[in-house]
Amino acid sequence: MALAEVKPQLRVGSYLAGGTPAIAIPMKYILVTGGVISGIGKGIIASSIGTILKSCGLRVTAIKIDPYINIDAGTFSPYEHGEVFVLNDGGEVDLDLGNYERFLDINLYKDNNITTGKIYQHVINKERRGDFMGNTVQVVPHITDAIQEWVMNQAKVPVEASKEQPQVCVIELGGTIGDIEGMAFVEAFRQFQFKAKRENFCNIHVSLVPQPSSTGEQKTKPTQNSVRALRGLGLSPDLIICRSSMPVEMAVKEKISMFCHVNPEQVICIQDVYSTYQVPVLLEEQGVVKYFQERLHLPTGDSASNLLYKWKNMAERYEKLQKTCSIALVGKYTKLLDCYASVFKALEHSALAINHKLNLMYIDSIDLEPITESEDPVKFHEAWQKLCKAELLFAHNLFICFVYVLFKIGICLGMQLAVIEFARNCLNMEDAHSTEFEPNTLVPLVIDMPEYIPGNLGGTMRLGMRRTVFRTENSLLRKIYGDVPFIEERHRHRYEVNPSMINRFEHSDLRFVGQDVDGERMEILELANHPYFVGVQFHPEFSSRPLKPSPPYLGLLLAATGNLNAFVQQGCKLSASDRYSDSSDDSLSEQRIADLEIN
Repeated sequence: MALAEVKPQLRVGSYLAGGTPAIAIPMKYILVTGGVISGIGKGIIASSIGTILKSCGLRVTAIKIDPYINIDAGTFSPYEHGEVFVLNDGGEVDLDLGNYERFLDINLYKDNNITTGKIYQHVINKERRGDFMGNTVQVVPHITDAIQEWVMNQAKVPVEASKEQPQVCVIELGGTIGDIEGMAFVEAFRQFQFKAKRENFCNIHVSLVPQPSSTGEQKTKPTQNSVRALRGLGLSPDLIICRSSMPVEMAVKEKISMFCHVNPEQVICIQDVYSTYQVPVLLEEQGVVKYFQERLHLPTGDSASNLLYKWKNMAERYEKLQKTCSIALVGKYTKLLDCYASVFKALEHSALAINHKLNLMYIDSIDLEPITESEDPVKFHEAWQKLCKAELLFAHNLFICFVYVLFKIGICLGMQLAVIEFARNCLNMEDAHSTEFEPNTLVPLVIDMPEYIPGNLGGTMRLGMRRTVFRTENSLLRKIYGDVPFIEERHRHRYEVNPSMINRFEHSDLRFVGQDVDGERMEILELANHPYFVGVQFHPEFSSRPLKPSPPYLGLLLAATGNLNAFVQQGCKLSASDRYSDSSDDSLSEQRIADLEIN
């Protein structure tokens, strides 16, 4: 039976269908491990499993374990692990938590990201207080016990608006099986499977099935070795998810089944797909709902329901889109795409909402600077060629004259540099600068925040969810946000526009339309008499969802496709009955796309 034809099944929440009180079930734990290589897609698999279970009516939370010794991801270079994702509570965490939030539409906390550094810091603090009563502190049992206690406590924390306790916790163990850094965590879960009991704990192992071009044959030996290592450490996979470039052949599945001690139906294939939106659908089509129902004794139907229908429709729409919107993303870390993962997703969500494919062109900001004899002129000309081809510009950090910009959004540093550039070119403040780049500048237009303590980098920025108040009703972003008096978005910065110099912009076209609740910090700027030129101090990409695109990014895509004015005139609402169609003239239509609810 096709997925879209299946009717919604029994839901497990506060009440079942018909008003009957829900059945109380013990916490279910799903551990996702990986083998052969890192970056195999464990985060997307974990997010997709959570999406499927949530579609069955279960309340799902997620935990990411990173075995590095850092306390958090806040001091990483983006080239180390990709972007630093920021949560509502200010936690600077691994980018996989962004996947969890986007797929599951939940709000996680900093303790949902466990690191070796956090665990050891926790145990050492207990030892210093004398909690161990003079006993020798060891990896087993003290570190492993701390890991188990952390997981059990955090799994109970509500992550949805209902504030109800989750019923399923999906745990992703970073790295690969066999890494020395992850040994303590593997041992902790070896013990934990008996503490939680078999019907409440299962292990999903994600492995690579390579297909060398020289032979074209799919190889199972890496997966066999990976599963053997996992079993040798005391964990036996319940599902083996094979990542491959092409669908895994049945003979290959049967071979993995025979050598890895699982049934053939417990070998799941996730081949490379056009978009990650397809992954939950692929998992559901291979029977994971029924498997979880039987393995974990979940009181659900055999099929997922409404939420997954929307994912399937969204994936199908994504493949069929014909029109393309080209965007130039100018930034500092463009050599690794994960450095701007949330930005890419926010732009993609907005493009999909208006039925466009996203063509994102990455430009290193340094390549746009005037070249000298020692620099590469080819990179300079290629960068400007990309910029000229783009229909709009997204700037994460950029010095660029306004004459080249048609539509632009500046995020965080991008906003600060837009202020500096405007001051230099339009207000004759030629020496305007930021103390981040020029500590002794004579015109400190952007300064470090007073509460920032130099020398200590970890967790010292202005972090997490903060309120921004619109100071005027005549604001484009205010209208796009729904004409609300204030908004709440996530922040991550230690520099800000100098509040003592704002009076210099009083009669200019650059207006600061949004400020913090005290009116001291500049949060949103707009350029008057411009189709769409905005800057925001916060990071709206962290709150974007596939079915709920971020308003600033949505406005950017609407402007680029010529739909912004019509969108504003009809009240700035995207609803099931007022959707952008894939018509040839890019105009708004009344076509109903019932399966994609954005409001």
